[in-house]
Amino acid sequence: MPFSGSCLCGSVKYEIDSLDSPIGHCHCRTCRKAHAAAFATTARVARDHFRWTAGEALLRSFESSAGKFRHFCSACGTHLIAERPLQPHVILRVPTLDEDPGHKPAMHIWTSHDAPWLVDGEAIPRYPEWQPERPSGR
Repeated sequence: MPFSGSCLCGSVKYEIDSLDSPIGHCHCRTCRKAHAAAFATTARVARDHFRWTAGEALLRSFESSAGKFRHFCSACGTHLIAERPLQPHVILRVPTLDEDPGHKPAMHIWTSHDAPWLVDGEAIPRYPEWQPERPSGR
C-alpha cells in the first residue's frame, strides 16, 4: 500500500511504497538549520519506491554539503527530501507524510550537535493543544 506525502501548501506531492530504514531523529547542525527545529525526522526510501505525483516543477534544491541536495517547495518552503545522487535511496522528511507510516522513531543521530537549550523528557509539560493559561486570540 503506497503512502502519500505533500508540502504545507499542497502543491508538491509524492508517493512512497515503503520506508526502507528505521525512522530517526537527526540532530546535525545542517538539519537543525534547514528545518528551523531541534532535529529532523527522517527515513531512507529506495529510489524505486519514491515518485513525485504533483508539483515537481515547484521543487528547488540546495546543496547543503558537498554532494548532498535538499529539495523543498518553492511556494511554501517545506523541505521534502534530501539526496546524494549516487546513493540508491532518498532521505525522506517523515513529517511530510499525509498518514501514519505505522513506525515509531528508532534512534537519535548526531546528538553531539545538540543545542544546549534542547531538553527532551517527561519534566517538560505537554498539552494536547495550546497551554491552558494562554490568552485566546494569540
